[in-house]
Amino acid sequence: MKEHLDTDEPLEKLADKLTMIGLEVENIEDQAKALAPFTIARVISAEQHPNADRLRVCMVDTGDGAAPVQVVCGAPNARTGLISVFSPPGTFIPGKNITLGVGTIRGVESRGMLCSAAELQLRKTTTASWSCLPMRLSAPAMRSGPGSAIP
Repeated sequence: MKEHLDTDEPLEKLADKLTMIGLEVENIEDQAKALAPFTIARVISAEQHPNADRLRVCMVDTGDGAAPVQVVCGAPNARTGLISVFSPPGTFIPGKNITLGVGTIRGVESRGMLCSAAELQLRKTTTASWSCLPMRLSAPAMRSGPGSAIP
């Protein structure tokens, strides 16, 4: 709503004013708050899982300056250099309706998840190529549509 109004008023106050003039506000959804725990991360290595043909063991730079994090990923596009959305343990994954924990997948520890657009509920898709959200850190990545980094 604030994209369409030139105001510094809090969203709740705007909703109250709309209600006062007779417009019903059914709910307010703060998507930025729901996505706050997720970060953009880079896969610095992606190796074949020793016990599974369709899994990769990825070392992920989460961008926080800490040591890389090991993540087991089932996305067919999981590869070195991939820029993706990372969720650490404790993060609620809305598209899966789970709170992520540290897990062991086929004998290998995973300390987070590389998320798809569907898992973040940004796009409704089951296409395997979205299992890790590919992005480029460049100006074209800010555009969407044909020929851009974001379909």
